[in-house]
Amino acid sequence: MSHWRARPLAFPTTALLAVLVVLALPACALARSAPKPARPSAALHGRLVQLPGRRGCLVDRSARPGGCGTARALSGPGPFMGSRAIAVSEDGRNVYVASSRSDAIAVFVRNRRTGALFQPAGRDGCVAAKGSGGCARAVGLVGPNSVALSPEGRFLYATSRGANSVTAFHRNTKTGALTQLAPGSGCLAGLPIPGCAAGRALVAPDVVAVSPDGANVYVGSFFGNAVAIFQRAKNGVLYQASDASGCIAEAIADCATGIALGAPEGLAVSPDGSSVYVAGALSNSVAELVREPSTGALSQPAGGCIVDAELGGCTTGVQLGGANAIAIAPAGRDLYVTSLLSNSVTSFSRSAAGVLSQKPGTHACMVYLRAVGCSFGRAMIAPEGLAVSPDGSSVYLASFKSGAIDVLDRERESGDLAQKAGRAGCLAARTQPGCAPGRALRGVSSIAVSPDGRFAYATAFASNAVDVFRRKR
Repeated sequence: MSHWRARPLAFPTTALLAVLVVLALPACALARSAPKPARPSAALHGRLVQLPGRRGCLVDRSARPGGCGTARALSGPGPFMGSRAIAVSEDGRNVYVASSRSDAIAVFVRNRRTGALFQPAGRDGCVAAKGSGGCARAVGLVGPNSVALSPEGRFLYATSRGANSVTAFHRNTKTGALTQLAPGSGCLAGLPIPGCAAGRALVAPDVVAVSPDGANVYVGSFFGNAVAIFQRAKNGVLYQASDASGCIAEAIADCATGIALGAPEGLAVSPDGSSVYVAGALSNSVAELVREPSTGALSQPAGGCIVDAELGGCTTGVQLGGANAIAIAPAGRDLYVTSLLSNSVTSFSRSAAGVLSQKPGTHACMVYLRAVGCSFGRAMIAPEGLAVSPDGSSVYLASFKSGAIDVLDRERESGDLAQKAGRAGCLAARTQPGCAPGRALRGVSSIAVSPDGRFAYATAFASNAVDVFRRKR
């Protein structure tokens, strides 16, 4: 102010008035007009930190521990064909893992405070073909690759590529133990297997999903180019209609007809239950199917597919080579797809009617290294698994070849994705530069977030492991 007094006539009158007005403003008005500083924790929100020591990973007892704990029935968890090999129960008590080489489903009790996993002794700790490894006995569990729990948490369903089957288990909600349903009810198969009922369109089934209302179970059939449709009774038993409402396929007799269903590897039901979305690994596509709520039957609307190369009746998208996992954001407005061959995650907006459109510009895709029109992703080599946090603020990718878990921030209003900067953006073996170090992550393939959003769990096929991470919030 002394400078102004020295040269009073040189200061413009309008500028002086502006200064006086600002000085007269209440302090609260100034605070409102000033931009809010970013929260110090914003850069850390959603970051994953592996639990220390034996709590951070469990490996099959036949493998070298390497500082991890050991467990039974963990050989080959989350195989290459199968992007949903791990599930956390809605009550947060248990974690279930499909282990293809063990022909088993491993059962873990979860400490909801620390996130650590513990496997019960004896038959409560696993179910396996022929009851091997001291597990409970199961029929039709040969090369299991995907698991899904019913909404009320009382039943678990698993696909098994080796048996062409979907198996059904009752879950003890207190102990987490699994018991297969009675012979003829606990297994449906595309092969003649003793103890299994006959199922249609079950050819190397790869993924399973349960509708939010619990009325239906859907199974993606990799080599059948089809989705098998099952109605679900309150006692957990599955029934398949003998007519076209029992399946939808590119070319299977007595199934409804669909296109861009080549090798379904990803499957997701919208939160409102009106739509089912299928990622086709061989058709390089995302197919939109309309769900009939009373029966669960599926039909494909005109234009109900997005592919990465021109195909009659479909919209052309980008970076969908080897599409293999699907996740829908909690509000149901956005859908994300990983693609193995494109080394990418692609982003789609979903209309109120269930119609998909790929997001515009660089928000349409994130690709390892660089691709024209896409944003850049690190350590994203052969992404196989995908999960969205319950609060919708984070998306996680399990990248099979790089052995990395990629950590992406999600803008909740727009649904746009951005990989976290620096080491917070990925966890991997030390061979992946720029990532935070992770243990027992070779061949990481499936990932799930606990319902409370505090922890994440991943399967690692080549490490014969399940890994445990704390999620910063």
